[in-house]
Amino acid sequence: MATTSVPPAPPKKVNRIGLDITPYKGNKSTLCAGCGHNAISERIIEACYELGIEPHRVAKLSGIGCSSKSPAYFLGAAYGLNAVHGRMPSVATGAMLANRHLIAVGVSGDGDTASIGIGQFVHLMRRNLPIIYIIEDNGCYGLTKGQFSATADIGSKLKTGVVNELPPIDTCALAILLGATYVARSFSGDKKQLLALLKGALAHNGTSMLDVISPCVTFNDHEGSTKSYSYVKDHDAPLEDIYFIPFFEEITADYDPGTTTDITLHDGSHLRLKKLGTEYDPTSKTDALRLLTEAHEKGEILTGLFFVETKRHNFLDLINLVDDPLATLPQSRVRPPKSVLDEVMQELM
Repeated sequence: MATTSVPPAPPKKVNRIGLDITPYKGNKSTLCAGCGHNAISERIIEACYELGIEPHRVAKLSGIGCSSKSPAYFLGAAYGLNAVHGRMPSVATGAMLANRHLIAVGVSGDGDTASIGIGQFVHLMRRNLPIIYIIEDNGCYGLTKGQFSATADIGSKLKTGVVNELPPIDTCALAILLGATYVARSFSGDKKQLLALLKGALAHNGTSMLDVISPCVTFNDHEGSTKSYSYVKDHDAPLEDIYFIPFFEEITADYDPGTTTDITLHDGSHLRLKKLGTEYDPTSKTDALRLLTEAHEKGEILTGLFFVETKRHNFLDLINLVDDPLATLPQSRVRPPKSVLDEVMQELM
């Protein structure tokens, strides 16, 4: 009796550290079908897998809101924590102080960041803590029926017909002014641009702030909204084409001489920014703020890498934090001896 041999299954595709895609994925999303937040999670998975980041080194941090559910949907093998509403930056700071070898990925929303959490956001940006801070920005409160958030544009309209009359907070302009050293904006539907920006953020040794326009399909994707899919696609003005070249893999791209700006990041990776007919220096705060202001006045959503600074010390270096995780330090290194305490007491008497 003849038998039919079954061909062996093809080997799983693995990245540069030998892992397949499985540990980079997360739970099944419970967000609304078509939510832009899910597309952002997919790009995070893709970026971490392609860069060969060890999932167990990642700390996923978030606050409260639709966006803050996202860490459950990527990097299932990583650590995660939902903080109190608007307080994720404090938790992230504590995590990085406890173990500077972690890779902090903070996911927030426009309400979690620009309203209840604005004070925490301000101080995180000025400290230059090593963190990838992603704002999933839909201009509304998706968990509480779609009211305007602080990033909603003037003239934007709710489904109920209410028109927003308050000026928006531009988180990118604010981050640049305050001291963040990698600031960018993208659109959840622009897979190529968002992936490159995320890779650059993961390689940067400082605060990387990405504002990602992510339309709410339930409450903010209608006619009259300035953060709907159709509006963003019609008004998106990309600043540059972005190519990320990892240090472990050389990728070539065709470009005309004199039309790109090459920036070396801390780990040796490069960002190549292809100019699209505008003279722009991404290391200039002045140019970045000018372009953001001009785009806002034109009603355009400028996307791309606005500002990058690679020579400034991050917060952990500024405070001379030890290399070893604090929990591993012996008592002799974390507790002053009695002689020192006695000396202090004598000075106070």
